[in-house]
Amino acid sequence: MGDERLDGSAMSDGILLQSTLTCPDCGHVATETMPTDACIWFYDCAGCGTKLRPLPGDCCVFCSYADTPCPPIQQGTSCCG
Repeated sequence: MGDERLDGSAMSDGILLQSTLTCPDCGHVATETMPTDACIWFYDCAGCGTKLRPLPGDCCVFCSYADTPCPPIQQGTSCCG
């Protein structure tokens, strides 16, 4: 099965793939699996429908609104570059 655990939450190199996003408008919380091969620049909140976009200086919605930054940032590399 490669580096991903059965629950999809972490890879063997310690990179977490699960992250919990919190909508800044309504507070809705959702746990999502972050991709390792793409950036997520837009995310539609399931609570209020707000389209979340990265904050200035952040590379993706996970780095702006989630409790765990995206995999490239966790590895100390550039995201989406």
